Amino acid sequence: MPMSDYVRRVRAKMGNEFLLMPSVTALVFDEQRRVLLVRPSHRDNVWVAPGGAVDPDEQPQDAVVREVWEETGLLVEPTELRGVFGGPEYRVWYANGDEVGYMMAVYECRATGGALKADGDEIGEARYFSAGELRSITLSRWARIIVPEMMAVRGPVLPRVTWRPITNH
Repeated sequence: MPMSDYVRRVRAKMGNEFLLMPSVTALVFDEQRRVLLVRPSHRDNVWVAPGGAVDPDEQPQDAVVREVWEETGLLVEPTELRGVFGGPEYRVWYANGDEVGYMMAVYECRATGGALKADGDEIGEARYFSAGELRSITLSRWARIIVPEMMAVRGPVLPRVTWRPITNH
């Protein structure tokens, strides 16, 4: 994903150090309950759900609509917040050395307009996949966690709580 001016300014001050980044992901389903996935241009044969960083002062629901539009040419309406995810599985190391941990709000969306077409710059390909077809493609590490589960169940998904207090008793 291209770096925003905001992230560029932050990176100028902190270098490649770890940065926690609020982000959004869209699960856009068609009438057959197939999910829209995109193949980023810089990653051969790896598929992800459309999404990206939330800009400063941007509402997450606006960010998910913007990201889907920019990447796929589809105008969407968020219909449900499916879950919020983070942790080591959502940490990424980029080729330039930047380390980012994504805190990801995942929205289920429906297409309301536009025409499906990869942007040709950031995204090389965009298409819908059935649950069965997911086994024949390579999903990113985080997409392997989120996409199959979100296709299998309806409604919000609350990740399992793993934190426990340390007591001296």
